[in-house]
Amino acid sequence: MSLDRTEALNIAQVLTEALPYIQRFTGKTIVVKFGGNAMVDPLLHESFARDVVLMKLVGMNPVVVHGGGPQIGALLEKLNIHTEFVDGMRVTDSQTMDVVEMVLGGSVNKEIVSSINRNGGKAIGVTGKDGQMIRAHKLKVTRNTPGLDAPEIIDIGHVGEVDQIDTEVLKVILESNFIPVIAPIGVGEDGGTYNINADLVAGKLAEVMQAEKLMLLTNVAGLLDKNGQILTGLTTRQVDELIADGTISGGMLPKIRCALDAVKTGVTSAHIVDGRVPHAVLLETFTDEGMGTLITNKHV
Repeated sequence: MSLDRTEALNIAQVLTEALPYIQRFTGKTIVVKFGGNAMVDPLLHESFARDVVLMKLVGMNPVVVHGGGPQIGALLEKLNIHTEFVDGMRVTDSQTMDVVEMVLGGSVNKEIVSSINRNGGKAIGVTGKDGQMIRAHKLKVTRNTPGLDAPEIIDIGHVGEVDQIDTEVLKVILESNFIPVIAPIGVGEDGGTYNINADLVAGKLAEVMQAEKLMLLTNVAGLLDKNGQILTGLTTRQVDELIADGTISGGMLPKIRCALDAVKTGVTSAHIVDGRVPHAVLLETFTDEGMGTLITNKHV
């Protein structure tokens, strides 16, 4: 069965639109944070894997960092382990950390690796503990409590912040033509294990690798203005202004700050991408319109 003329022209248009982006990004590093609906919906999971494989085949260097909150929560519930959240972060005691490491470094990581390999790619899964790639320290959370003169320090356990990232392991993987899939688990100076927010790991990784792009998959269409319209093509100055006037607030604020920090430290662009759309990564990378909010490192 052959294509009719209209279908053939549509396919040709898509391919020719993608060509300049392929040429521009060949040899460049693209850090993608994989999370949200795309991780738990089988069809979205598969389309993401195919996107990453195609990026690699046309000469880009995709680096995948993944979360796993829903999977961690499901296993904790199954094991009857109670869990709490402080400011959106899971309180992680030793028992919970064992589960986090089992899920992030084990089942979730290997599932993503298998999906990429099944679709014709070559992926290797690692955690930040491998080769002490992600060095971390304990995250301190403070909260202002009525009646106390000083902010209260809240212990949320094995939750960490990135100190530094050693990219030696990643360079070996990339030079061997593999796609690294990274679980956001760090190691402290004392050898302790830390659960780290995947957005923060992806942002820091993009920074130290001087990536061309940082892409954060999320469960919203992108950054919205006060009228509910998607904002894109933003400069760092414009984003700072949107934070100052309250347009960016709530749960989107940490993600935007992560993207903003990346582009302010040398990453060419950051993208907040709607992970609920099949092939969102390809559409954001290879088309003029894109699929979310683009933030560039231009200062004007």
